[in-house]
Amino acid sequence: MESMFEVVKIIQEIRDIEAPYVKFNLNGPDQVAKLATHFIGNEDREILLVMLLDIKNKVIAAHRCHVGSLNSSIVHPREVFKAAILNNAASIIVSHNHPSGDATPSKEDIQVTKRLKEAGLILGIELLDHVIVTYSGNYTSLRDRGIIF
Repeated sequence: MESMFEVVKIIQEIRDIEAPYVKFNLNGPDQVAKLATHFIGNEDREILLVMLLDIKNKVIAAHRCHVGSLNSSIVHPREVFKAAILNNAASIIVSHNHPSGDATPSKEDIQVTKRLKEAGLILGIELLDHVIVTYSGNYTSLRDRGIIF
């Protein structure tokens, strides 16, 4: 007879983030870029940051979801939405950095964004934007580019 296990409790490790960003209201891509640049703008590899939002678009948590290589990152929707589900987020905004300094989205960036949008629709957690940031403060909003609507 095979054993079967029941998940009784999932423990999540949470660290405090800087006080100015707790319950920070994101009203546009410029504010998203400012927050993301603060956390990942100077990284030497691509980092995917997931910002978890409440129903009023205030940041309730930020999660460094994935660390990639110098110019690429393989992102799975299950990893992106795991923290959102555990934190009862109403929506998310994702951001990643381009260490090259060029905020132009790659075709892979666009494909990942579309996959995350579809996954979010299924889960009932809306992807509001995907913002690419650089160390210099330049950014590109995929919502502004019409990729997310």
